[in-house]
Order: sequence, then C-alpha cells, then structure tokens
Amino acid sequence: MVSVPSTMLDLGTAMPTFSLANAVDDRVITDRDVRGVAGTLVMFICNHCPFVKHVMPELSRVASDYQPKGFGVVAINANDAQKYPQDAPPEMKKLVAQEQWAFPFLFDETQAVAKAFHAACTPDFFVFDRAGKLAYRGQLDDSRPSTTVPVTGGDLRKALDAVIAGRVVDEQMPSIGCNIKWTQGNEPEYFAKR
Repeated sequence: MVSVPSTMLDLGTAMPTFSLANAVDDRVITDRDVRGVAGTLVMFICNHCPFVKHVMPELSRVASDYQPKGFGVVAINANDAQKYPQDAPPEMKKLVAQEQWAFPFLFDETQAVAKAFHAACTPDFFVFDRAGKLAYRGQLDDSRPSTTVPVTGGDLRKALDAVIAGRVVDEQMPSIGCNIKWTQGNEPEYFAKR
C-alpha cells in the first residue's frame, strides 16, 4: 500500500466550481448546490482504497454531526473507473446505500475537478468557509490502517468547529492515502512533480 500526502493547496483559495453527476441518481450536482451556510466540506474518496475504508464510518458521523450545523458535505471520486471498476458509478451507488449517506457522491470522470482542487490522494479533505475560501486542507486524524490509533476525525472536526466559530484553523496536517488513479496521460503537473 503506497501512501501519498495532500498537496496542501493554498489557504484562501476560492472553492473551484464543478458540475458532476451524482452516482445515486445521475442528477447533476454543482458546487452551488452543496454549499452550506456555515461552510462546505469536500472529500475526495473512492470505494476500494484501504485508507478510505479505514475511516468510512467516521465520514458518515462527521457528515451527520455537521450538516445540521449548516455545513454542506459532498464526496467526489475521481479514480479511473476503466482500470478500477470497483470505483465506477454503479459501485459508488452501492456504497452510498450501504453507508446510508445523506450527502452526494459525485463521479469526476474527466478528473478536471480533482485537478482544480489539486487533490492528490484518497481521502483528501477540503474545508471552505461561508465565503467559499479554503480554510483547511488535510487529514481526518492521525489514524492509519497500519496503526492502532483510533479513528476520531479529530483534526477535521477541529477545523469544522473553527470555521463555524469564525476562527483560523491552526493545525494543518496533510492527509495521507492512496494516490488518485489518474487516467493514462492525465496525471496533473502538480502531482507529477512530487
């Protein structure tokens, strides 16, 4: 299992626009649709990554805890579904049903949205404030599949709480996970330079 860190996109970056199909119903969802009054959490995840599987229950808990507080939540999968059919939309739809997610799980087939966010790994978390500016990018917490550290969502929860309170997020630790599975010849320059 090869681990890759987040790119740590510049804080204050405006949330990139997007328009992607929701794997559950093929309905097109835009960045405007998912924005919350308190802010927006964007998660780059996929079905098969061991790092994502390790934190899956906490993703559900974070969403159910923070959506009522005014946070918009969305998950995006940008993996190459030809090479990784377990990450294709039909499997994404099954995962949503299994996990009973109340947030959209979008498929970024062209990988253009992942590139706009400078996403590098799964999971990769981006928290935008109520003005749509990047306030946090980084890890869920210190837990990894190879450790005994419990999954708490501590880092992400602190960031979400700070954004709700209008405070600066002090700690910004990169996420670690499997690299996004880029289609052949589509690997972004920011990723290739790593």
